[in-house]
Amino acid sequence: MTEAIAKPRLLIVDDEAEVRGVLHDLLSFSYECGEASSAEDALAQLRASDYQLVISDITMSGMSGLEMIPHVKVISPDTVIVMISGMQTIESAINALRLGAFDYLMKPFDLRQAEAAVERALEHHDLIVAKRRYENHLQELVSQRTAELDDALGSLENAYRSTLKALTAALETRDAETHGHSERVVTFSLRLGREYGLSSAEMKALEFGSLLHDIGKIGVPDAILRKPAKLTDEEWIRMREHPLHGQQILRGIKFLEGAARVVAQHHEKWDGSGYPLGLKGEEIDICARIFSVADAFDAITSDRVYRQGRSYEAAAKELDEWASRQFDPKVVEAFHRVPPEDWEELRRKSLERKPNEAEWQSITPAAEPQLSALAS
Repeated sequence: MTEAIAKPRLLIVDDEAEVRGVLHDLLSFSYECGEASSAEDALAQLRASDYQLVISDITMSGMSGLEMIPHVKVISPDTVIVMISGMQTIESAINALRLGAFDYLMKPFDLRQAEAAVERALEHHDLIVAKRRYENHLQELVSQRTAELDDALGSLENAYRSTLKALTAALETRDAETHGHSERVVTFSLRLGREYGLSSAEMKALEFGSLLHDIGKIGVPDAILRKPAKLTDEEWIRMREHPLHGQQILRGIKFLEGAARVVAQHHEKWDGSGYPLGLKGEEIDICARIFSVADAFDAITSDRVYRQGRSYEAAAKELDEWASRQFDPKVVEAFHRVPPEDWEELRRKSLERKPNEAEWQSITPAAEPQLSALAS
C-alpha cells in the first residue's frame, strides 16, 4: 500500500469564531486546518508547527493582521499569507501586499473566491519551496565543483612546486656551497612572511621566489660560479648579472610574476647600494625585502667547510647592525617577533639533510670573501 499524501496545513486566524468556523468547514475536507483567535496565538502555533498557508483577518484585538505579517516572515519565511478584511479600501489591500501578503479577500467573501485564493496561494508556496530546493542544489553543486577545482588547482600547484624544486636541486649541483640553501631559505622566508602579515598571494610569490632566487646563475659560467678563489672585478660584474638572468628566464610565466620580482630584486638593499638596479626602500618588492633577511639569516647560521655556522644571537645582532642599510627595518622587527626557539627549530630541521663530504671538495677557504653572510 502506498502512503497517503499529507494534506497541506492551513492556519485560520480571526478573532470571530463564526468566521473561523465557516472557513474551517469550507477547507477542512481538502486541507488540514488549524485555528487561532489572535495574532499572538497564531505566531505561537507557527513556532511550534509548520503551516504552508496563513489566512488571517486584518482587524483583531491586540496585534493586527498587518502587524503580524513581518513576524510570520521571520518565523516561517516560506509560509504564504492571505489577508481578509471588511474594510473596503484599496489602501488596506496595498498595505497588506507591501508587507508580504500574497493575496487579499474582502468580507463578505464568496466561498468560491476563497477556495480559488487558497489554491493559488498553495501553488505559490510550492513554487517557493521548489525554488529554494533548486537554489540549495545549485549551491551544493557549486560547492562540490569548487572543491573539485580547488583540488585540481592544488594538484597542479604541487606539480609546479615539485618541478621547481627539481630544477633548483639541479642548479645547486653546480654550486655545492649552497647545497640545500634554497629549501632552507624558503622555510625561513615563509615563517617571516607570516609574521609580517603577507597575503596568501604574496606568500606564494615569496615561496616560489625564494625557491628560484638563484635560477639566474644558470647563465653564469662554471669558471666563475665554482672558482675557488676571489673573483676579479670583471667576474663580479658577470656574477651580479644573475638576478636579471633569472628575471628573464621567468618572464611571461603568469603564475611566477610575483616570484620573478623576488628573483630580480633579492640583492637590492634598503639604502639603495644593492644591485642590479640600485632600488631603494619601498621601491624594492616586499617579498624581496623579506627574502633578503631570511637569506642572510641562513647564510650566517649555516655551516661552511671553512667555518661553523654562528648562533641565533649572532645572526640577530648582525641583522640589527645592517637594519636601515641592507635590510628593511620593519622586516627585521618582524624577525625579532618570531620566538628564537622557532628559528632554532626551523634551522635544526633544515640541517637534518646535509650534503655529503664529496660535495664540499670544490670549496676552499679562499672563496670566503665572496660568500660572506651579507653578500651571498
